[in-house]
Amino acid sequence: MTQPSSSIGRPRTPAPGKAAPELRIARLHAHARRLLWSALVLIAVAGATGYFYDNLPAPYENWMLLTAAGAAVLLLVVVPFLVWLSHTWTITTRRVIERSGPFGANHREISHVRGYAIQMRRGILQRLWGAGTLTLSNGVEPPLRLKNIPNAVLVHETLIDQVEVNQILAHRDSQAFGSGSIGL
Repeated sequence: MTQPSSSIGRPRTPAPGKAAPELRIARLHAHARRLLWSALVLIAVAGATGYFYDNLPAPYENWMLLTAAGAAVLLLVVVPFLVWLSHTWTITTRRVIERSGPFGANHREISHVRGYAIQMRRGILQRLWGAGTLTLSNGVEPPLRLKNIPNAVLVHETLIDQVEVNQILAHRDSQAFGSGSIGL
């Protein structure tokens, strides 16, 4: 069985019975608009530090200003950024993987082959920014929520496509193995 090759579109499907390589389709973080307040704090701290440096009243010194500015940046900018950066969703050709926590301590995944229901919820601000929340539920495990992801409609369509392709391949493989043993 040969298939047309093209430079765009889906990759070639493997021959029946042959394992398909797992390819990464997308790696997602929550929408970055969550970091807006951190960016505003960083700008305000930089402006205030620049203004008050060498202009402080007598009992205060510049090292106190720099220490306070560093603590504010660390707590209000760096920590929220690291929290945002440490939560990822990876969509592959076989599954959806959620990793969160420092160094990916919490790990969950859901397989496309088993199939799952996809529910998309978008609030007014999420629609404005093109974001949304997708809930993947297979009825057995707790639902997997992809909260506030960018390009939610595109991700939704991609997940539907992957579930369909994986179920077609699983059905084709089961038919290829089942019909070969019956005919002998």
